[in-house]
Amino acid sequence: MECQLPGLGPDLASAERIVDKAELRKLQEFLRKSLGNQGIKVTPGKIDSDDADVYLGERRIGVITVDDEDGDRSFAFEMKIPVERPVLQDYLRRLFETDRLKIVPRGRKNDSVELVSGEDFVGVISADDPKAKSFTLQMAILDIDLEEF
Repeated sequence: MECQLPGLGPDLASAERIVDKAELRKLQEFLRKSLGNQGIKVTPGKIDSDDADVYLGERRIGVITVDDEDGDRSFAFEMKIPVERPVLQDYLRRLFETDRLKIVPRGRKNDSVELVSGEDFVGVISADDPKAKSFTLQMAILDIDLEEF
């Protein structure tokens, strides 16, 4: 089912959701800074052309989707993490080759933690199953987050 924006035909509505080249570059720089690794590359989505794929070297590590429903354009980065909670921080530090990444508890919540880089909030990591055998990192990226790039 094709989603249409008010007053726009399906082709123009779809074009609004596609990540353009300037946004790809800005998103890439944002993720490189946030996750501390210059090897991150953001490319047009191979599976869904409305999305962007995120690579670390040759390995596809996640996907970025566009959200422009409320008139504000934002992006959501999602990355699956195939490890258990005790090794989560170490896995991310090794993957992105930085000691700046840290896992921080979220108060009373037991099913998720926060990921920070230095003092900066990066995103939320949630358990994919009740036994916490794997996780998903979710980052919300607003238009204003990309302004400096």
